[in-house]
Amino acid sequence: MTDTTLPDRLSSDPSSPYYNAELLERGIGIRFKGAEKTNVEEYCVSEGWIRVSVGKAKDRAGNPMTVKLKGPVEPYLRGAEG
Repeated sequence: MTDTTLPDRLSSDPSSPYYNAELLERGIGIRFKGAEKTNVEEYCVSEGWIRVSVGKAKDRAGNPMTVKLKGPVEPYLRGAEG
């Protein structure tokens, strides 16, 4: 994977098969429907959705409660943007 190529799907949950610690440490930004989102837990560009945390609510396992939103997703490296 080069600097300009980001994965189609990425998750911040270490138990997910789409988790990538090295990439998350570099800093990933997400634009959803043209607006910057900072509470994204997971995204998928090809399917056009993001999963965002809902407040500070937790499920039974202690994971943040999330909701899936559909629309255009644009991931980018934070360091690459000015």
